[in-house]
Amino acid sequence: MKIVVLVKQVPDSGAERNLRSDDNTVDRASANNVINEMDEYAIEEALRLQEAHGGEVVVLTVGPDRATESIRKALSMGPDSAVHVVDDALHGSCAVATSKVLAAAIAQQAADLVICGAESTDGRVQVLPHMIAERLGIAALTGARKLTVDGSSLTVERQTDEGYEVVSAATPALVSVWDTINDPRYPSFKGIMAAKKKPLQTLSLSDLGVAAGEVGFEGATSAVVEHSKRPPRQAGNKVEAGDDGGVKLVEYLASEKFV
Repeated sequence: MKIVVLVKQVPDSGAERNLRSDDNTVDRASANNVINEMDEYAIEEALRLQEAHGGEVVVLTVGPDRATESIRKALSMGPDSAVHVVDDALHGSCAVATSKVLAAAIAQQAADLVICGAESTDGRVQVLPHMIAERLGIAALTGARKLTVDGSSLTVERQTDEGYEVVSAATPALVSVWDTINDPRYPSFKGIMAAKKKPLQTLSLSDLGVAAGEVGFEGATSAVVEHSKRPPRQAGNKVEAGDDGGVKLVEYLASEKFV
């Protein structure tokens, strides 16, 4: 089984994140960039399947040159190799264009299974898994909290607000996962050193047969028109303790429709 894991480098969600003032895109140059948290669970799930069934695990990333840092971090967890799609024309791409590039890169890998995080912490649109599967013409088993493989058959417990649904499909297929599916391993020192020597293939848009005009700002189907900082929090209403303190509190809660 050949498994492709989609990995994205994103600004650390624990730090302040900003948009650029010149084009309203995420300011990645000044951010502390890390692997998208949900993608670490996807990597772990791929490695567990490899340990149980054999095969190959390939990490796939679309991003600028600095995304190589996250690729090596991903490889240190255990995958066999990586593919990095990097091209200046990709800057400003929307989800639709990004899905086209990812689908083209996945098609070259002839993967039996594609695993990715259910969402990225910078975009949080949750649409890429569906878009990619549609472009590839394969089943999309999304929002998985559990994945079982039996030969060419996949069964997923899809997490919902009410519990979970059981969904099955045959490979090739795409599975997106939530952070309830496993506990990602920490890279060992041996894994970190080995990652430096693992194969990393770099591809451009021309290698994938995608025209520059289909991506970036020119090919985007949506754009951020303007942005502004969240306004500072205002001081709240203070209810002084006293004989009528309870009455004032209830009156305020009623005015805000809490009671």
